[in-house]
Amino acid sequence: MPKILLGFMGAGKTTIGRLLDPAFADMDALLVRRLEMPISDYFTRYGEESFRLQESLLLKELLNQDSSVISTGGGIVLKPENRELLKKNACNIYLRIDFDHLYQRLATDPVNKRPLFLDKNQEEFCTLYEQRLPLYEEVATHVIDVADKTPEEIVEMIQCL
Repeated sequence: MPKILLGFMGAGKTTIGRLLDPAFADMDALLVRRLEMPISDYFTRYGEESFRLQESLLLKELLNQDSSVISTGGGIVLKPENRELLKKNACNIYLRIDFDHLYQRLATDPVNKRPLFLDKNQEEFCTLYEQRLPLYEEVATHVIDVADKTPEEIVEMIQCL
């Protein structure tokens, strides 16, 4: 069974996945290739519900393959069927970060322009963050607080699980 990295956008799932296994399955990158457009463009054109369906299909596929590490999108826990699939996995690692650190990371990220971040003010974004926290906790087998740790420290903690 793979190590599945969970957490809100900006928590570091892709960075940690890459350090754990250079051949890791990055669901967001795989979806961009599959959809043949950036996720933000897909959201605009087809809506979030259509995107979440594509995300669910990919999760099912990846769980039936031999990936050692899967980095999920931040919204993977929104669909109940995804949470049920995740609960069957033995190692779900929730990369937890407090809202203030997270917001600062996203606001200063020059590369990743995330549609749900750009479309909401800080209060709306905080509400979204708070709605997802219990869903990550519901499926997590391990929780790592990441705000005060380097990526290398986080990887070392995961390798000791």
